[in-house]
Amino acid sequence: MRIGLTGGIGSGKSTVAGFLREAGAAIVDTDAISRGLTLAGGAAMPAIAQEFGADFVSPDGALDRERMRALAFSDAAAKRRLEAILHPLITAEALTQADAARAALVVFDVPLLVESGRWRARVSRVLVVDCSAETQMQRVLQRPGWTRERVEGALAAQTTRKARRAAADAVLLNDGIALDTLRNEVMSLAARWGCETIATP
Repeated sequence: MRIGLTGGIGSGKSTVAGFLREAGAAIVDTDAISRGLTLAGGAAMPAIAQEFGADFVSPDGALDRERMRALAFSDAAAKRRLEAILHPLITAEALTQADAARAALVVFDVPLLVESGRWRARVSRVLVVDCSAETQMQRVLQRPGWTRERVEGALAAQTTRKARRAAADAVLLNDGIALDTLRNEVMSLAARWGCETIATP
């Protein structure tokens, strides 16, 4: 079975992905794929350099992430241009990894699954990790380099909690619960959705 995993920034999606991996699922991390594509020598870099210019390429040949992030948050057209380069490459690599996986459950970790509109047809179920905007803000502000303004920009760039929940086959509410409780919920869900090897509590 192929599952789409998504959630807003700071929702705890990466934590849930880790528990699913512990349960025996194969995780296809689209953020990790994106980072690989934009490292020095990455497959996306020639097109990015041509589209956006040398100012967006770091001295070592990788994407200047901070400069690109600032542009994408302030310029919707630039964000679409970047996505037009990255998304086909990300999708192709994600599907290649999924086809090579030997697990009974394959999880596509896609932060913008709902926003993209393309992933729903590729997965059997959508799992949303959800929490309040206040909790998201508190969690992300603990990350190095994140300011309140930057978090607000990231939240504004993502779809609403209501839209994510409406697209979900299952929702994990990760707000005010213990980590062990969240883990148990993930393990139970993984068992229902076909993981062959469930880690013992």
